[in-house]
Amino acid sequence: MNYTVEEKEFFMREALKEAKIALDHDEIPIGCVIVKNGEIIGRGHNAREELQRAVMHAEIMAIEEANAYEKNWRLLDTTLFVTIEPCVMCSGAIGLARIPQVIYGAKNQKFGAAGSLYDILTDERLNHRVDLESGILEVECAQMMQDFFRKRRQK
Repeated sequence: MNYTVEEKEFFMREALKEAKIALDHDEIPIGCVIVKNGEIIGRGHNAREELQRAVMHAEIMAIEEANAYEKNWRLLDTTLFVTIEPCVMCSGAIGLARIPQVIYGAKNQKFGAAGSLYDILTDERLNHRVDLESGILEVECAQMMQDFFRKRRQK
């Protein structure tokens, strides 16, 4: 799955739209889309507060929607675009769903499991490894998170 820079930025902007939905619900603004054959088959945003479910991270919501779309738990030949580096839970779910490629915007120095704190997606001891890329629309993705937490601290 080779994407041009323009395509990567397009899909990351779609993930940013999902992050904005989370932000509008006073959730941590992380958004995600899953793409297959140039089409978005799953969308998600953080919704823990809204749904009162601890696992409702953007990636989990997008994986569940893509599973339903594909009628399959395996999401082969897909790419997951997410605004912020996946956490341990989401990285595990990405591996379990057999998603082969992840592209994320900004690193997550406190919870990141795709290069910052842990390297779950590329760990050779695990049975599934992911082609990983970061830095797509990094400034925009990081800025949304920084603004959210700055406002939260001011409250």
